[in-house]
Amino acid sequence: MKVELKSNFKQQIESFIAEKRTLGFKYYSQYWMLARFDQMCFEHFPQESKLTKEIGDKWATLLPTEKRLTLMDRIGVIREFGRYLIRIGIDAYLPEQVNVPPSSRKYPAHIFTDTELSLFFAAADRFEHTNRTPIRHLIVPVFFRLMYCCGLRPGETRVILRDDVDFSARSIKIRQSKGNKERLVMMAEDVAALCERYDTIVRTKGINSIYLFPNAMNDYDVLHCDWLFDMFDLCWKNSGIQQYSGNKPRPYDFRHTFATKCLYRWLKEGKDLQSYLPYLSAYMGHEDFSHTAYYIHLVPEYFKQMTTSSFARYEALLPEVMV
Repeated sequence: MKVELKSNFKQQIESFIAEKRTLGFKYYSQYWMLARFDQMCFEHFPQESKLTKEIGDKWATLLPTEKRLTLMDRIGVIREFGRYLIRIGIDAYLPEQVNVPPSSRKYPAHIFTDTELSLFFAAADRFEHTNRTPIRHLIVPVFFRLMYCCGLRPGETRVILRDDVDFSARSIKIRQSKGNKERLVMMAEDVAALCERYDTIVRTKGINSIYLFPNAMNDYDVLHCDWLFDMFDLCWKNSGIQQYSGNKPRPYDFRHTFATKCLYRWLKEGKDLQSYLPYLSAYMGHEDFSHTAYYIHLVPEYFKQMTTSSFARYEALLPEVMV
């Protein structure tokens, strides 16, 4: 869904986004930040056509319910927009970036228990068809199962192109992943069959979107990230789970759970993690090997039955790693 821009920055914002996407950046969440910036300028600076210090400082104000990391992201987008304006010959003020301590960037993972997964997916299966959301009940159960079973990032799953899925080969080409790298992700036989059945039903409805999971609310274009979080929260609420350990679960925690349980299974099977970790790292599309090794530290925390000796062999692999 596109928002109608109204401020005097409308043309520059649209040109800036177009340039970014031409260069290969998805620029979805940034688009919505810029739409909010446009709305602020329209409401508070209707006559202004220059990115001034007053505008920049107002945008760079921490909101009452906002985290500093979110503010940092917001400021970063406007600083990038300001640099674009300067590059095309328009003076612009660049608001100062805020510093966020590294510890506050790390959100401890929630590893789903088998019971939580079972109840969550049962809730996802109970979505019903509505005229307003004619394919939501089809998308939700498959979308989240694919995320979990393949350890995909939420943003990767949203933008999967239908032509990038080979059901017979049970593979998905993940484009423009983190670091703008492509990779091939293989699906288990039952997961591929589930996705193929879903896709067949969607196509029989005459929906020919380029996306595997099209947005029925926006001419079957890409799903917005807000949809993902809304559907996750709704499934979690409808699952009936009242208590959970650690932080509140998020969609990204499916990926954390996939990796942690994979390592746990390998440890139980007596496999050498130093030999297997590179494969998991490549499968998950990690830019740095330490990002995969991080999950070793979650295994004994979430699977108490794992013996100390079996974990101790690998604990020193990377004693201090950050996600």
